[in-house]
Amino acid sequence: MSGHVEEPKRFEPKEPVTLDPPKDDPITLDYLSKCDGTNDGFPTLVAIKGTVFDVSGNAAYGAKGQYHVFAGKEPNRALAQSSLKLEDCIADWENLDDKEKGVLADWFTFFSKRYNIVGKLKPEGGVNL
Repeated sequence: MSGHVEEPKRFEPKEPVTLDPPKDDPITLDYLSKCDGTNDGFPTLVAIKGTVFDVSGNAAYGAKGQYHVFAGKEPNRALAQSSLKLEDCIADWENLDDKEKGVLADWFTFFSKRYNIVGKLKPEGGVNL
């Protein structure tokens, strides 16, 4: 046995993905809500922990897709709890247990290897997100 164990390439896409450099453009919650896969002229976006990903190329997030519930939102709690319920698609994740926070971190890694980062959520009205 060697002393070095290579970390498996978890979350690597099956097909290589070429991503654009991440952007940190400010994106408001109002704009994000319009990017739910149902509005022509708008990309399909999903935010995780304040980082906004463009998932437009994946039909699963589109109007009839199995993950449409996440589109146009910051569904941190739902991702952490592996839930597809609309009521769980909320940004609040601070009070999750460590296991759920780990699942959310895994989702962030998964998204970051597949989708372009197009911006950061902008706090509105001085509220911290």
